[in-house]
Amino acid sequence: MDFCPFALFVVADPLHPHFSDPLDMTATERRASASLASIFALRMLGLFLVLPVFAMEARRYPGGDDPIWLGLAMGIYGLTQGALQLPFGMASDRFGRKRVIVLGLLIFALGSFWAAAATDLVGLLVGRSLQGAGAVSAAVTALLADVTRDEVRTKAMALLGSSIGLMFALSLVVSPLLTSWIGLPGLFWLTGVLALLGVGVVIWGVPSEPEPVTAEGRGRLRDVLLHADLMRLNVGVFVLHAVQLAMWVSLPALLVQAGLQTGQHWQVYLPAVLLSFLFLGVVFAMERRGHLKKVFLFSIGLILVVQVGLLVQSLGTPGLGVLVALLMVFFCGFNALEATQPSLASRIAPRALRGTALGVYNTLQSLGFFAGGLAGGWLVKSWGSPALFLACGAVMLIWWLVAWPMQMQGRGRPIGPVV
Repeated sequence: MDFCPFALFVVADPLHPHFSDPLDMTATERRASASLASIFALRMLGLFLVLPVFAMEARRYPGGDDPIWLGLAMGIYGLTQGALQLPFGMASDRFGRKRVIVLGLLIFALGSFWAAAATDLVGLLVGRSLQGAGAVSAAVTALLADVTRDEVRTKAMALLGSSIGLMFALSLVVSPLLTSWIGLPGLFWLTGVLALLGVGVVIWGVPSEPEPVTAEGRGRLRDVLLHADLMRLNVGVFVLHAVQLAMWVSLPALLVQAGLQTGQHWQVYLPAVLLSFLFLGVVFAMERRGHLKKVFLFSIGLILVVQVGLLVQSLGTPGLGVLVALLMVFFCGFNALEATQPSLASRIAPRALRGTALGVYNTLQSLGFFAGGLAGGWLVKSWGSPALFLACGAVMLIWWLVAWPMQMQGRGRPIGPVV
């Protein structure tokens, strides 16, 4: 039976007398995947709810008329998160995943409440930086890797990635409505409450974690940084999220040129995200047959093709149907890579270094967001949208070439300075 992304909760349990397929999730793995995905979803919904309206609403605060401070207040989240992903990941290896996740969510909630109570832009900036300081992504993905087998880990990681895509699409729909009711401070209060709900899920919903590795069994950060396949994945996640953010500097304007007003963009984003989940079924079926590397390279190629298509569209009058099709293809490739990359990173790294390896991975992911926004704005301002999509296509091609020699069969094999 091929896996469907909506069948995570109905696969067979090995305790059931009819269980025979080791590629099906156990009850514990289903519970872990669902609970950890809900933590991701609550946290990301809180973050994404603010993004569509922040730039406009923050102008009403004292100091909000300064574009530099406004941009800093909006982007400081990514910078502090990128700086702290690795320390949080390393701490989870030493002190336990759940403790670190709870601490990070509490810091995120504190930042949300601080921003809700802010009376000027500096207060918003401090709140946003504290939100970013709750950098739990590495610890969450490491915990999910700890409690799932290699054979089903891509499915589990796909649920995490899917939760991010769904929350992004949902925020585009409900954020303007909520803002009209409760304002920007209300959104931050709601964000803090969602983070506290996530703490409850960690304490009562997530299955027990393995004991932290003793000092004698721990590896070194140097081993992660010198491992060729892990660094290929780190380059990949940096490029993927830099391209994702950079293309959105120009994509909304292309949709407007094609005749779709800004308030209607969610009508494109939401169906594109939802339909792209069907492609995950293909990913899981190919992984069952031992073709994960083909699907991985194919997904990179899909995003490369999208950048070429957007380049062509930006050189003339964009067509709405073509843009919709390109967005659907983009989310197919993006969701597949969001599922496979952290799964591969957790397979290659042993449990003793899993938090550290995923800390490096998530640090590069956050830095990709920061670099993509900065480079995208600079390219559009200096040379226009065609230059942006040309650059995005070029870095996707470089990534495809870097990923080509990667070994996909590593499942917990020893990690070391293999360059």
